[in-house]
Amino acid sequence: SSKIRNMEVQSADGIAVLEDCVGFSLTKTISKVEEKLKKGVLPDCQDDDIIPRVENEMGAEAQIRLLKAKLRVTQEDLANVVFECRKKDDENQNLETRLKDTEEENTRLQRTISLQQSQTEKYKMLSQEANKKTEGLQQEVTALEKVLQ
Repeated sequence: SSKIRNMEVQSADGIAVLEDCVGFSLTKTISKVEEKLKKGVLPDCQDDDIIPRVENEMGAEAQIRLLKAKLRVTQEDLANVVFECRKKDDENQNLETRLKDTEEENTRLQRTISLQQSQTEKYKMLSQEANKKTEGLQQEVTALEKVLQ
């Protein structure tokens, strides 16, 4: 995703071109296709459906315009996919940040719980000691009352 994030879409002769493909020359490619068409040599891949069978009967200029239009549409689709990937990457970054914050909050709360549990245990022991002392004093009071009677 970082590779997609760093791709920039540029415009060359009204056609979107990814930065990684800037070395690609559309003019040279079109010239090569035109030469092959003039010589009567069809492109190597006839089954790739770039130019459907009906469109093979078009003239070279019409085919080139069609291919340019298809290229533009494909590049727009690619730009949209890159945009969506960036958007999802940003969303993932936000979710990762929220997860980190939540984990930190969880750790802080666990420490607080641990501290409160130890304090609860301490107060339970103090309470038990106070109860024992109270029982002892109660027995002493009872014994003194017997003595006084």
